[in-house]
Amino acid sequence: MPLKISDATISTFDSAFEKFKAEAPNNKANFILFLADKDPSTSLSWCPDCVRAEPVIYKKLEATPDDVALLRAYVGDRPTWRNAHHPWRVDSRFKLTGVPTLIRWENDAIKGRLEDHEAHVENKINALLAGN
Repeated sequence: MPLKISDATISTFDSAFEKFKAEAPNNKANFILFLADKDPSTSLSWCPDCVRAEPVIYKKLEATPDDVALLRAYVGDRPTWRNAHHPWRVDSRFKLTGVPTLIRWENDAIKGRLEDHEAHVENKINALLAGN
């Protein structure tokens, strides 16, 4: 299967991201999807935009014949994410402002991104996948 998915949480992100970056040259495209955790009592995401975007993103990435890597980075529960000092809000590499955020990672830098309100739009995902 051309789509390779790995998962990370705030606590496991650094090691997962290092592995992701080390394997990046083997793939045609590399993406990081920052998204909300699922509520353990319902198994549903607390983020409606994530619920809307995830299936569309997976469908588009799975449809490509190329080798694509996706690192899913879970931001935590709503109170954790809402903290202004959340590690990915203040990280100079990502500067997250909302979830979901889909980032194309290329040459050790962000090549493009789609944020919460646009992460479900198919033509924008296609453009990001194409490297535009």
